[in-house]
Amino acid sequence: MTTLTFEDFKPGRFGTFGPRHVSREEILAFAAEFDPQPMHLDEEAAKKSMLRGLSGSGWHLGSLMMRMLFDGFIGRTASLGSPGVNEMRWVAPLRPGDDLTLDVDVVEARVSKSRPETGIVTFKGTIRNARGEMLCEMESPIIISRRDGASA
Repeated sequence: MTTLTFEDFKPGRFGTFGPRHVSREEILAFAAEFDPQPMHLDEEAAKKSMLRGLSGSGWHLGSLMMRMLFDGFIGRTASLGSPGVNEMRWVAPLRPGDDLTLDVDVVEARVSKSRPETGIVTFKGTIRNARGEMLCEMESPIIISRRDGASA
């Protein structure tokens, strides 16, 4: 398996990953463990909420995005970690039965000034359901080793 390094990430569309099916049971299990709000656990309460039906937690959606990123390419990238998330937006609810697709764009790729043997690649991930509706958007930098320990 080829390891992706900083030089493999050029600004523009990087790829599309998925689909990833999300079941009702998975939504309920995540909510019970990590975000037990009524709109994530109770059908009747969810119908009365602004979401108008059972929906997955935004944190569940973020976790699914991370898994899709890992399975798609981060698992074979010379990643050294991330300094954080620049932005995370939940645009529409995650619903039981959704099939998710993740589009990934490289927003920026630059060599680190303080550690020139690494680069910082900022990714923008957008998750859509099978109807093409955007559910979530995230922008996050990842620190990635340069090929052969290149330095500036």
